[in-house]
Amino acid sequence: MPKMKTKKSAAKRYSLTGSGKVRYKKMNLRHILTKKDSKRKRKLRRGGILSPACSRMIKKQLLPYG
Repeated sequence: MPKMKTKKSAAKRYSLTGSGKVRYKKMNLRHILTKKDSKRKRKLRRGGILSPACSRMIKKQLLPYG
């Protein structure tokens, strides 16, 4: 049985915390920032944690050795 390949697009978008949760970067902070207020941009800077249901799929299918 050969090794499973990691989906490289997922590896660039998601990372795992020490406890095994899946961390991601929030969207909407790349361009057209003038119409977004400071509070919204500040909250978008922080990463998010995926829900357990989504993180199970990500870890199983896309990041098999994560």
